[in-house]
Formats: sequence, C-alpha cells, structure tokens
Amino acid sequence: MPRESVNDLLAFLAVAREKNFTRAAAKLGVSQSALSHIIRQLETRLDLRLLTRTTRAVSLTEAGERLLHGVGPHFDEIEVQLEALTELREKPAGSVRITASDHAIKWVIWPKLKRFLPDNPDIKVEIIRENGLSDIVTERFDAGVRMGEQVAKDMISARISPDFRFTVVGAPSYFEGKEIPKRPQDLLRHNCINERLPTFGGFWPWEFEADGKEVKIRVEGQLAFNNSYQGIEASLEGLGLVYVPEDVALPYIEDGRLMRVLESFSPYWDGYHLYYPSRRQSSPAFVAVVEALRHRT
Repeated sequence: MPRESVNDLLAFLAVAREKNFTRAAAKLGVSQSALSHIIRQLETRLDLRLLTRTTRAVSLTEAGERLLHGVGPHFDEIEVQLEALTELREKPAGSVRITASDHAIKWVIWPKLKRFLPDNPDIKVEIIRENGLSDIVTERFDAGVRMGEQVAKDMISARISPDFRFTVVGAPSYFEGKEIPKRPQDLLRHNCINERLPTFGGFWPWEFEADGKEVKIRVEGQLAFNNSYQGIEASLEGLGLVYVPEDVALPYIEDGRLMRVLESFSPYWDGYHLYYPSRRQSSPAFVAVVEALRHRT
C-alpha cells in the first residue's frame, strides 16, 4: 500500500473517531484545511462519500462506517504491537489513556501517579475526567475507573482503592430552625443538592441501607450540579444538604463547617476498580500503570 494511502486512512480514522475536524487536526498535528483536503482526496480516489459534514457536526455515511470498522481494528493492532516492542527496552514506554470521575482522579489516581511518573519518564498518561459511565472501547480509552459493582462482567478489573462510603452533610446555618433528618425518608422534607449523571441524564438517587435493605431516595432541591465539588461548595454556603464521598466532606466535618447526618444509614461501597477489555493485549507501559495504581492492603 502506498504511504499516502496509509496517511489518508489515518486521517480518516482520526476524523471518524473524533467526529470533529478541529479536534482531529489537532490530534494529527496538521491544519484543519489540510485535513479537509486529505479527506476529499480519499473520497475522490474511492469515488465514495465517507463523511457528511454540517456546520456543527461530522457524521459517517454507510461507506464511512464500513471503512471505520473494517480498517480501524487493524491499525489499533499495529499500534499495540509497536507498543509491545518496548519490552525490549530497559524501561517501559508508551501512552495510556484513562477515563475516571473527578473524585477518583483527585483521591486515588493522582496521589499514586505523582510518585510513579518521575521514575518512568517514557510513559505518558492521559486522564480524562468523566463522571458518567463511558464506553471505553468506543471512546478508545485503554482503561476506565468505576466502583466495583459497576464494572461489566466481560471486563478485567484491578482494585485501586479501599471500600469507601458516601455521607450526607450540611452547614450548621442550614440546620437552624430545621429538624435534623433521622431516617433517609426525612430527606424528602429538606432542600437537597442534586448531582446529574451525564450518562443517563437523570439525577443520581441517594443510596442508604436500613434494616438490611437498600434504600434509594430521589431528593429534591433548588440546586443541581454534575460533580461533587461544586455541590459541597454550595452546601458550605448553607444552601442545602449534599451527598458526597466521605473523604471529600471529612475536612469540613472536622473543622465544624459541615455537619454529618444519617451516618448509621451510610453503607460502604465496593471501592474503585480500574477496568479494561479482556481481549486487550496489554503493553508494558499499561501493565506498569496498572501495578502503580493497584490497591495494596
């Protein structure tokens, strides 16, 4: 295959996967106009329309879909094999892309990586913050992070954190003149700060355990965010109760700025796990990152 055909296919794959010429051009290190020219040349040579362009989006035609699914896996396998050659180096090298929630990044991943990376200068790690449940295969991540019970059965997983729990907290000023919740159902009479799940579009129910049974409460309130940190800032201002990981709230509980309620109803969750497809051939760089993140008791 001529070299220009390989380059054209790589350009097409970048646009097809990013669904955006600007992002694809940045990824390839070329101008947007140059990338558009490459795609037009490929379409002319094939005498087929591969992409449908509008002012806001790029989508694949039927021919584009077939080309993406036909040649994409082959290029992915070449990339994996090239990375595998780093076994012959003294130190592993390569890139690893991980998607994780803001809480997992701040409290689990980053504390471990900041010790690991200085000793492994040839390993590059890209971390994408995503509080939803991304499809790591479709989005071309090497791995994702979820709580243990959320990991699909067909994935390999490695525990990277101990079990932890969520807690309900509010500022002392919020509780002035209000009755303290005694049971999870009492939250329905309070102004609660919701968190929206990007994957499903709805609000995340607050989960508790009462009399040995799981209890889910769909709370109501004036405010909603898509992450824990803005919610806790609003709670510190006395604007409502918030349901966040215990380690996020603990510093504010200890200094008296937040009060914890319903502690006896807050169960421990099966901690964070790094997960990846069982069919993935792991590069030395990926293996090294997994070992660096692995939880050790």
